[in-house]
Amino acid sequence: MNIGASGAAASMGVAYGSGAIKKARIALIICSIGVFTGAVIGGGEVVKTISSGIIPQEMITAKVVIIILLSATCSLFLANLIGIPLSTSEVTVGAVVGVGVAYKVLFVHSLLTIMMFWVLVPVTAFIITYIMGKGLYFFQNKGLQTEHHILTYVLIVSGFFEAFSAGMNNVANAVGPSVAAGLLSVGKGTWIGGFFVALGAVLLGKRVLETNGKKITHYEKSEGILISATGAILVIISSLYGLPVPLTQVTSSSIIGIGMAKNGKSILQKSIVKKIFSIWIVSPLISLTISYFLVELFLDIDIYAVIIPLSVIIATLGGLTLLKVMNEEKRSYYEDGGGI
Repeated sequence: MNIGASGAAASMGVAYGSGAIKKARIALIICSIGVFTGAVIGGGEVVKTISSGIIPQEMITAKVVIIILLSATCSLFLANLIGIPLSTSEVTVGAVVGVGVAYKVLFVHSLLTIMMFWVLVPVTAFIITYIMGKGLYFFQNKGLQTEHHILTYVLIVSGFFEAFSAGMNNVANAVGPSVAAGLLSVGKGTWIGGFFVALGAVLLGKRVLETNGKKITHYEKSEGILISATGAILVIISSLYGLPVPLTQVTSSSIIGIGMAKNGKSILQKSIVKKIFSIWIVSPLISLTISYFLVELFLDIDIYAVIIPLSVIIATLGGLTLLKVMNEEKRSYYEDGGGI
């Protein structure tokens, strides 16, 4: 359900933000239909990657599954509360890697391949939408009409297929660990996972829909088609090869590409863009850390293995708090013309 709120709901943000769909509820319902259909029809390949492509499948027991899902859910729930579109692939892979680190067993080559595509696919989306956006605005400046009522329907269909691609790619993050542990078959997992991801999009997706749809930049319907179609095509291709890729990064990168083509580098100065970039980097590390701690505490029962990383986290948080206090004191000094 958290995956539905974070990843799948973001896929309809473009259609909603451009005005093709006026009501958020309708956008989320269309999204839920698309994501369920994509999971059932084409979600199996990514399920196989998550279930056995990062750590040995025999290591994934029922207890490990609980730890992986709990770690990923905590990260996703935090992001959903603040309305940031977060990559479910990143937090789930991060949680699986945390287990692998705890047991000192990782398929490093597979992990590096996945991480490479985490960067490559969003960058490709940005480049495509930036170039095509420049072409679109060139024709607009020449006086050619690029907006037509038929584009409303084309955009809605594009958004549906982006949600479809989310089902193909993201549902695996919820059910892959359970399939690895033998608790679910691939077929049953995609049906159950697809249902609850779709339900999460309807019940919990409005905040992320608002973020991707209206808080990054404003776009017309023709721009929205470029964004949604680019995301759908790239994620569907990745899913066919079993690669768990970050749909939210792809969509957000496409939106930023259009925004930069339209308004230049000023789009990068928006606080919401900076917040998205920050949480992209931090989120897999959070889920990795949580899963590592839970394995050491409840499975290995090794308190000593937790003390050092926990101390580093506390020291980092304390340092950030101290830095914030020092900056506030510095501002107070310059504003008041004296000390504190």
